[in-house]
Amino acid sequence: MNTQCLFTCLLAVSFSLASCGRAQQNEKQPEVQAAGPFIGLDGDTLQAVEKTDEAWKAELNGQAYYVLRESGTERAFSGNFWNNKQKGVYLCAGCGLPLFSSDTKFESGTGWPSFWEPIRKEHILEVTDKAYGMVRTEVRCARCGGHQGHVFDDGPKPTGLRYCVNSAALDFVPGEKP
Repeated sequence: MNTQCLFTCLLAVSFSLASCGRAQQNEKQPEVQAAGPFIGLDGDTLQAVEKTDEAWKAELNGQAYYVLRESGTERAFSGNFWNNKQKGVYLCAGCGLPLFSSDTKFESGTGWPSFWEPIRKEHILEVTDKAYGMVRTEVRCARCGGHQGHVFDDGPKPTGLRYCVNSAALDFVPGEKP
């Protein structure tokens, strides 16, 4: 098994264990801080960013916390980036990992930023979501586990995918190149 696959499997298991073991969170967990936004792709790291709920609440605004940490969804056509036409890079608002490029953004008509592929596949963690009586594929940041949105198979060529992402889960760095 290659290192990337092993990392993804371990990350998925740790998310599962974390959600199952919330009742045992009375012990103080160490806070790990991200080194700041990663604007370029060279030197990106997927080292896990783990923080307590208190640390996330202190760092994120209410809407970002609701989306990233509670898997919430912002109202359609209400976010900062659904209609953004600038060139640049969309980063995870939780840890600064580059997730999407404006080069893959398209108008889906849904009211949320939509992309046909991530900057790097390993920057996205896909999780089966069975909430609300449906089966969907949830998209999470591979570094901090923050909920981004969902991916659907009704997007444009060349991938046919539509990563439907919440603006509140993203930061944007304008520029020509990711």
